[in-house]
Amino acid sequence: MEIRKLETELSQNAYPGRGIVIGKSADGKSAVTAYFIMGRSQNSRNRVFVEDGDGIRTQAFDESKLEDPSLIIYAPVRVLGNKTIVTNGDQTDTIYELMNQQLTFEQALRTREFEPDAPNYTPRISGIMKVDGSYQYALSILKSANGNPDSCQRFTFSYKNPLAGEGHFIHTYKQDGNPLPSFEGEPKLVEISGDIDTFTNTIWNALNEENKVSLFVRFIDIESGKAESRIVNKNQ
Repeated sequence: MEIRKLETELSQNAYPGRGIVIGKSADGKSAVTAYFIMGRSQNSRNRVFVEDGDGIRTQAFDESKLEDPSLIIYAPVRVLGNKTIVTNGDQTDTIYELMNQQLTFEQALRTREFEPDAPNYTPRISGIMKVDGSYQYALSILKSANGNPDSCQRFTFSYKNPLAGEGHFIHTYKQDGNPLPSFEGEPKLVEISGDIDTFTNTIWNALNEENKVSLFVRFIDIESGKAESRIVNKNQ
């Protein structure tokens, strides 16, 4: 599989929706993740990321303009021991709670489906990173059958001992459209380059200026488990 430049993937797509990147830093020392959200409606754009314990949550930037919070207010990132969970919805909590009861990542996600936001039926994308001196991660997508909500398709992709400077990128929408077409295929192999600030700036600057809302980036030292994070919000 050809390795792609993440900035090219982002700059050439005006609306990938919400996206998760997980991989390993170029120096091989850090587990890396990034999560971004975009929006076309005022309700979707009226958000910021804020720290919440070891993770983050979304909240309304202007509470007076908040319409329906059901699919836009959630915790995208939570930490369970040596595992970091990253998702585009409240399935973060499902994964956290069921894995805490000794179920697997895949078993937890079998209890969930795509979002009930007809006609888009937005896929639920999720990632998990396990960092304990070694490193492995997985990505998942729950999607409708080509826009038909009668069938839920579940795909999980697992990566053990990832290579330095490489990662995988999955996003909710193939591109802009009405209705929005779901992501297709396996996660894209992308280049992970630079330190945390360079990587953060690369993603943020490549996202469509009109549609981007918030970005979270975390580097976790594989040996020590120490984490360093960045949050960028369009609404400040």
